[in-house]
Amino acid sequence: MKMLVPFSGLQQQLGGDMEEEVHGIVIVGGGICGLATALALHRKGIPSLVLEKSETLRADGGSIGVHVNGWRVLEQLGIASDLRETAGVVTEFHDVWQQEQGNKSVVVPVRGELRWLKRKDLIETMAKNIPSGSIRFSCHIAAIRPADPGNHGAVLTTLDGSIIRAKALIGCDGSNSVVAKYLGLSPPKSTSRMLLRGYTRYPHGHPFGPHFLRLRGKGFFVGRSPMTDNLVNFFVAFWHPGGDATKDAHAMKDFLLEKLQGQCSDEILEMVRDPEPDSLIILTKIWYRPPWQVMFSSFQRGTATVAGDAMHVMGTYIGQGGSAGLEDALVLARSLSRAAAGSDGSELCEKKISAAIRDYVKERRLRVVRLSLESFAMGTLLATKSLLAKLASFAIVSLLGTGTLRHTNYDCGRL
Repeated sequence: MKMLVPFSGLQQQLGGDMEEEVHGIVIVGGGICGLATALALHRKGIPSLVLEKSETLRADGGSIGVHVNGWRVLEQLGIASDLRETAGVVTEFHDVWQQEQGNKSVVVPVRGELRWLKRKDLIETMAKNIPSGSIRFSCHIAAIRPADPGNHGAVLTTLDGSIIRAKALIGCDGSNSVVAKYLGLSPPKSTSRMLLRGYTRYPHGHPFGPHFLRLRGKGFFVGRSPMTDNLVNFFVAFWHPGGDATKDAHAMKDFLLEKLQGQCSDEILEMVRDPEPDSLIILTKIWYRPPWQVMFSSFQRGTATVAGDAMHVMGTYIGQGGSAGLEDALVLARSLSRAAAGSDGSELCEKKISAAIRDYVKERRLRVVRLSLESFAMGTLLATKSLLAKLASFAIVSLLGTGTLRHTNYDCGRL
C-alpha cells in the first residue's frame, strides 16, 4: 500500500524570503525509537522526516540487550536477519548473590531469544533501510506551538530560525523531550546511581559461554554477557558509591575498579579494566517516569504524541527500555497507516490522525505501565535500605513474574 500523498512534504512562502516547510509526519529524535518509527512508517509506504540534533547518526557507544519481544518487532521491520549475524544468543542467566555465609547461585534459562547488539549496528541498520534524505541532522528544536486553536498539527521552530509545519508530530527525543514538554507532561524523576556500561574485546575468544552473569553484592551489581565469541558486554552499578560524580568515563572506571577490589574475581576486574574505549557510557543519575505518571498522563495533544523514553523512560533494571521503544514504533506506525488507508488520497484528515494517535496511546498504556512498575519495583528492591519498601517491591516483582522474565514474552502484533 503506497499512500504517499497525504503525508508528503512541500514548502510555502510566508512572506519576504522566509519559507515554511510542510510535512506529513515529523519525528523529533534520531535514536533507536525515532529510526524504528521512521522505518516502520516506510514499510507501510508512509514517508516521514526525522529531525536529529546531532551532526551525524548517534551510533557510538554501548550495547543493547534485545529480548524476544524486541526481536518480534525487528522481524516486522525486516532487519532481524541482518542483526542476528552480528550477535550470538544468550541461553542462561547465572545469578549470584554475595552473602557473608557464602554465595548463593541460581541458573535460570532465558525465555525465548536474547542477544546483545552493538547500538551502532542497530542504529546503522535501521538508518540504511529508510529513504535517503529522511534524516535531517544538526536540527535543534527551539519551540513548538499548535498549528491552530484545535491542536491540529504543530509548528516547529529550529535554532536557526527555520519553520517546519507537521500534520503529525512524534517525539522520540528521550527523557529530556521537547515534545513531551509541548504535551504538558511532568518532567521525569531521577535517582542517584553510578553506572558504567561498555564492552570488552577478547582477541582469542572469551571463556564465558552463552551465559549472562548477574552478580549482586553489598551495594553493587555487576552484569556480564557475551555479544559474540570475542566481545563481552558488561555493566557495573553502585547504589551508594560515595565520592564525587564525574562525567569522565575512564576516571569513573578507575574509581569503580577500586571499589570492586576484593569483592569480584580477577576475570571481572580485567574485563572492566580493559574495555573498548568508544563503548563506555557513564550514568550518574537514572531517569525514570514513575508508573503512576505513565498511568495517568496525557500522551496526546491533538496530532502530537511521544514514544520511547520520551513516553516511559525507565531504569535499566529489567532491560526493556529499548525493546519497549521498538514496540511503540510498530504500534504507532500501524495506527497511522490505518488512518492513511481511510483517506481520500488528497488530504489526510487531522481527525483521523488524532484518532489514530488516541488508539496508539490506548493500546500502549497498560503495557508500558506494567514495564514501568516492574522497573521501579526492581530498582527499589536493589537499592533501598527500608525493609518495608523491600517487602513491597518483592511482592510486586513476584506478582508480575519479573524473575521469570514474563514481560519478555509479549507480542505487539504485525505491522
